[in-house]
Amino acid sequence: MIDVIRLLPDAIANQIAAGEVIQRPASVVKELLENAVDAGSTKIKLVIKDAGKTLIQVIDDGCGMSETDARMCFERHATSKIRYAKDLFSIRTMGFRGEAMASIAAIAHVELRSRRRTDEIGTKIIIEGSEVKSQAPCQCSEGTKIAVKNLFYNVPARRNFLKSNTVEMRHILDEFQRVALAHPDLFFSLHHNGTEMFHLQPGNLRQRVVGILGANVNKKLVPVKEETDILNIRGFVGKAEFAKKSRGEQFFFVNDRFIKSGYLSHAVMSAYEDLLPKGAHPFYVLFIEMDPARIDINVHPTKQEIKFDDERLVYNYLKVTVRHALAQYNVTPTLDFEAEPAFNPVTPRYPKPNKKKDGKSKDKSHSSPIIKPDRRHRNNLKNWQKLYDGLDMDSSSEDQKEEHVQPGAITIESKVSSEQDLSGEKKAFSKESKKPYQIHNTYIISQIASGFLLIDQQAAHERILYEKYLAILESQQPSIQKELFPKNIKLPPADAILLKEMLPHLNLLGLDVREFGQDTFVLHGIPAGLKSNLPEQELIELLIEQYRRNVDLKTGLNEGIARSMAYSAAIKRGHPLKKEEMREIIDQLFACSIPFKGPRGNHCFVTYSLEELSKRFGG
Repeated sequence: MIDVIRLLPDAIANQIAAGEVIQRPASVVKELLENAVDAGSTKIKLVIKDAGKTLIQVIDDGCGMSETDARMCFERHATSKIRYAKDLFSIRTMGFRGEAMASIAAIAHVELRSRRRTDEIGTKIIIEGSEVKSQAPCQCSEGTKIAVKNLFYNVPARRNFLKSNTVEMRHILDEFQRVALAHPDLFFSLHHNGTEMFHLQPGNLRQRVVGILGANVNKKLVPVKEETDILNIRGFVGKAEFAKKSRGEQFFFVNDRFIKSGYLSHAVMSAYEDLLPKGAHPFYVLFIEMDPARIDINVHPTKQEIKFDDERLVYNYLKVTVRHALAQYNVTPTLDFEAEPAFNPVTPRYPKPNKKKDGKSKDKSHSSPIIKPDRRHRNNLKNWQKLYDGLDMDSSSEDQKEEHVQPGAITIESKVSSEQDLSGEKKAFSKESKKPYQIHNTYIISQIASGFLLIDQQAAHERILYEKYLAILESQQPSIQKELFPKNIKLPPADAILLKEMLPHLNLLGLDVREFGQDTFVLHGIPAGLKSNLPEQELIELLIEQYRRNVDLKTGLNEGIARSMAYSAAIKRGHPLKKEEMREIIDQLFACSIPFKGPRGNHCFVTYSLEELSKRFGG
């Protein structure tokens, strides 16, 4: 019988290994930057073209390699970081497996130039698909210069799965920022398509955080520092009022290695107990230093998951340290995260003191929440009476109205009811005189022939605005309200990349934003009729954040921009509405092409029938 098990050629084995180690251009960036750090570099330059699909180049001034080492670094499991199995428990370098360079060379065109400080000439090696095309002496500066071109050129299936340049560049920025944050004492620069995005001089951690995330982050920082016999914790956490609903700016480093840990994230969130509402996530950049023998980093190919010998101990230390830092700097919550900031200002509603005819208050203690039972009873009775105002119509007219409506059809007063056929066969929406009501400043109740509708005002308004903005983008007819004084907006490089892609579409919506130098933009106008309750900087940041959440979805750019604008501009839950505003929302909602679902996929309204209500009351 013929033997069927065979040893794979090295080229195929390397391609298989590359599938685990190199998932996208950002994976190459991570491996090359970490190698540069391990080489003892003081200056590291990253050059990117077409989000890494065309070129990824890293230039460092590290120790360099000899001719033999330059060739050996492309072999599988060739490394200078470890020699024995016991070395796995004392690792302080970023890399150690010896897989990255072999994996990269298997799926790209690679050119390496390297020279040691003690050598007069360096070595140049060209490799394509694990095959060495040439190796020769060359003149080059001390250190290493490696260029990776045409990534996944021989694995077209992997290349086809890459996302847009914007998405891939965002992942590259994530990896660059993590390495740069972990080593604030080194110089880093990043160039994309000929433009320098980062120029980070050596400094302390606060300077590096501000240099990467922008000057606005400086006011958010709360220092964290704790030294014990088991571990040391240092870094920064954010003040509670600057927390966001996304997890973007959260960084954990263990022995200067970026890691992902839901367990440690929970420890930080526990330290913010009673400071953050549900769904809010704080900023943090935290470094944990401990004996390498107490951790295992050989868990995942990306080395971003590690195991501690005593996770509970690390959890408790981290929680107590962060909580102590927050208490020491008197950090208290100041924002309500139950509703995201909206463009329409919310009018505070405070109970008015009961005054006599002479203008003096009956109750001298305005701060007292105590309400007398008889007064509360009268107020409740008045509120119930208001709820039923206008509903005492003649039953005969009600019966006549139902005769002209199909069974189960929704009847609602709407401007479009008399103009459009909304049911497909007959008009499902007809005129009626019941006024809508708002409960908890969140839901709108509208009576219909068969019962009533309960409308989510935020979801409904989001649907209305989404279709409106999408129509504007498709028609390309903007309506702009010019600002009297244009506003300058400075953004971190990662946000600037997203905004540059959004600009043509935002301009079509009437948001006149233009580039003005590196990572700086000028706001000249906003969509006509859009009332903004946010400072211009926060408005743009909110749009970018909401767009970032949808950038990976399989939807067109127009849909993503329209969705982000709708989320930003829609009225929020908790916003009081006038009768005419409620009626306008109802009219516009049922004029939408899809009135049933919001752009988030949630229901805009639910229907309650009289039969269902009767059953609830035991009828």
